[in-house]
Amino acid sequence: MSQIMLLVLLGVGVISLAAGAVVGYYVRQSIVKKRKGTIESKLQKKIAQTKQESEETISKARQEANRITSEAQKEREERRKELLKTEKMFFKREEMLDSKVSTLEEKEEAFEAKVVKLKGIKEKIEGLRAEAEKKLENVAGLSSKAAKDELLKAVEQNNESEIMQRIQKLKQEGSERYEKQAKEILVDTIQKYALSQTQDVTTTTLNIPSDDVKGRIIGKEGRNIKAFEKATGVDVIVDDSPGTVLISGFNPLRRHIAKVALERLVKDGRIQPARIEEIVEKVKEDVDKQIQDFGEKAVIDAGVIGLPPKIIKLLGRLYFRTSYGQNVLLHSIEVAHLSASLAEELGTDVKIARKAGLLHDIGKAVDHQIQGSHVDIGIKILEKLGQEQEVIDAMKAHHEEYEAESIEAVLVKTADQISGARPGARRDTVENYLQRLKELEDIAFEFSGVKTAYAIQAGREVRVFVKPEEIGDLEACKLARDIADKVQQDLQFPGEIKVNLIRETRIIEYAR
Repeated sequence: MSQIMLLVLLGVGVISLAAGAVVGYYVRQSIVKKRKGTIESKLQKKIAQTKQESEETISKARQEANRITSEAQKEREERRKELLKTEKMFFKREEMLDSKVSTLEEKEEAFEAKVVKLKGIKEKIEGLRAEAEKKLENVAGLSSKAAKDELLKAVEQNNESEIMQRIQKLKQEGSERYEKQAKEILVDTIQKYALSQTQDVTTTTLNIPSDDVKGRIIGKEGRNIKAFEKATGVDVIVDDSPGTVLISGFNPLRRHIAKVALERLVKDGRIQPARIEEIVEKVKEDVDKQIQDFGEKAVIDAGVIGLPPKIIKLLGRLYFRTSYGQNVLLHSIEVAHLSASLAEELGTDVKIARKAGLLHDIGKAVDHQIQGSHVDIGIKILEKLGQEQEVIDAMKAHHEEYEAESIEAVLVKTADQISGARPGARRDTVENYLQRLKELEDIAFEFSGVKTAYAIQAGREVRVFVKPEEIGDLEACKLARDIADKVQQDLQFPGEIKVNLIRETRIIEYAR
């Protein structure tokens, strides 16, 4: 019974399971169908919407295309109208040009006809005039040239006195007018630039703090002062004048070096021969730099640019050179300004005149070292340093050694004379005195073996230093006598001149 129940229950379960599966299958099929219907409706709806948007977009694109096409057609029509208008205008201008050309051709033909007619008339007139002249010559018995000569001769004879008076009057009036104009130009130029003139003397005064320093300057048995005078080539005069020492020498550069060196020695307090030589050498180096500064300042003052450094340094050396007591560098600057002013007034080359005026005395910077006049030396310097030929031609005629080849040369010469002719600018007696001292030194340098020579004591003594390796004691005695004879033979001087020849040997060794 139990087994039958179990089997019944099992059968019922199997049947229930099968029925549930069938029912589940149909339920699932029903659900799937419902879902499928929903998705298809959505897709249909989406497709319809997309189709509607596409149709709207296509409609807008068609409308835009129609608009663009319409505008393009409109623009093309406007351009076609403009082209037609331009073409009509060109045709009209072409017709006008053709008309003008035709008119000009007609006028040209008429003009040529008139020219031909005028030539015929002219030829006819020439023939009539020649015929008339021939008839007149036959009647008068003279040719036209002979008649003209006779007429002029008669007029000259009848009015010779009046003609000569008129010519003389015109010459006088022209000369007076040009002379007055030249004076006005010179006066204006001088007034534009008037450089103060100072004359160099042959002595320099040095103030010292106390008279006790004089003893140290002199040194024991005069060793210090002798060493100082030998190193500088000047006279140092220590007298009873309170608080001053006098430095005497005709060379301004030596006096300047001596003054600066003595100032430094007095300030330092150590005055002895070795120190003196050291200080003097140092001062010479400093003055050499100062010379360059003087040259650069002169170039700036004169307004000349582009000069080589060597020329600038030579200009600086002119600061320590005098001509008849006049400072040559200041004189050169003044001549540069005067030459430029004259050139400006006359309308010539101002740049050439200014440069030539500044460099006209450049040879004086080394005329004591090179044979020849300062003009020839200056020409060689400027040629060697590559200066313009126009400048050389303008500067070389200022002392009439060469002929003036340009207007600028005449202006430089005139400016040089104006600068030197200022009242008080120069003194002949000073220049003659300085020239005699220079000649005294030059005579000593003519002999071989001479190292250096200084004219001192206002020219009453020449101190000569010789090279000890070339001149022995016996040769020194003979050399002193030869120099004295040469001085006596070549120079004219009152009293006597002392030839002081010094032969000094120095031997230096070092212990290490």
